[in-house]
Amino acid sequence: MKNQYDKTIAACFVGYIVQAVVNNFTPLLFLFFQRRYRIPLSQITLLVTFNFGIQLLIDLVSVGFVDKIGYRASMITAHILSAAGLVLLTILPDILPAPFAGILIAVMIYAVGGGLLEVLVSPVVEACPSDNKEKAMSMLHSFYCWGHAGVIIISTLFFHAAGIENWKILAVFWALIPIGNALVFARVPIVPLLEDGESGLELKELFGMKVFWILFVMMICAGASEQAVSQWASPFAEKGLGISKTAGDLAGPMAFAVLMGMSRLFYGKYGDRIHLERFMVYSSCLCILSYLGISLFPVSQLSLLACAVCGLSVGIMWPGTFSKASAALPKGGTAMFALLALGGDIGCSGGPTLVGMVSGALGDDLKTGILAGIVFPALLLAGIILCRKQKERTGS
Repeated sequence: MKNQYDKTIAACFVGYIVQAVVNNFTPLLFLFFQRRYRIPLSQITLLVTFNFGIQLLIDLVSVGFVDKIGYRASMITAHILSAAGLVLLTILPDILPAPFAGILIAVMIYAVGGGLLEVLVSPVVEACPSDNKEKAMSMLHSFYCWGHAGVIIISTLFFHAAGIENWKILAVFWALIPIGNALVFARVPIVPLLEDGESGLELKELFGMKVFWILFVMMICAGASEQAVSQWASPFAEKGLGISKTAGDLAGPMAFAVLMGMSRLFYGKYGDRIHLERFMVYSSCLCILSYLGISLFPVSQLSLLACAVCGLSVGIMWPGTFSKASAALPKGGTAMFALLALGGDIGCSGGPTLVGMVSGALGDDLKTGILAGIVFPALLLAGIILCRKQKERTGS
């Protein structure tokens, strides 16, 4: 029986690779879009905000329909929309009068798919039989990182070999992954999140719990801490540090993604021997130091090293907060996972937006923009401490 669910978990792993594709392929083209379609950096920033803004809207409204139409139909829909958005990205900018509008429409469509995946994948894995839920959750989220790294290295090699002007071929290639995984989700078994007869907490009940709000803010900070550096790593390396795009993509966002994946893989393998809360505290402190290094080191190589270390530090934040929420609110149900995903996507949108706005206000100074983002790991650290005090107060 368990082998049957291994196929479901494997499909969920690929689901996070799909989400990594829709979140991280377009940022590699930011500067190309800026040059090709003459789009200013301030508008390019809106692509990140719009992507995660749509995803957080889907997180919010999905509470009302996922349980009604079922996880299988929702998961298949998410993959189809992800593929459609990637394909339309290759078509709409060249056929619409305003190229930026075409990019926005394509981003909107794949963002709906990405938002659904964020809501669905974690609870599907949480419901599957597993010896250690925290380890399984961390292992699951590591596949987002491997997808992120794969997008960067394959895209970089393709751009180097075929030229970035042929990016549309690669976009169609990436679209094949969600198409294939949609077919898999049509067949694999999916376990209900709650047992028959049980019902999850309603929104009103969740909103009345102080621990939920602490966890919600922690998810905002987890998303922001990760994406504030991840989404700007390629432009930062190329423009802020003055190195080539190929070297910048490999040394910046790919190193970030690989080390973030290593952190999650490490906890996924040894999580039963590691105190989750302590690991999150240490990671938050390391994240603060890495933000300082990215922004303040005078040598570009050291700033890139700090960028990679930031990936290592943020690895546990998102899956760790999910695990803490599952333990603290075991009957949270779809509503809890959807709202936590909403919080994470608010952070994913707000973090890069803050960096972009501060950078733009200071003459495209990305170093200072990233320094402003240090507020997010600092708040996450405060949230972990508050969560611990809340647990001690309630005695649970």
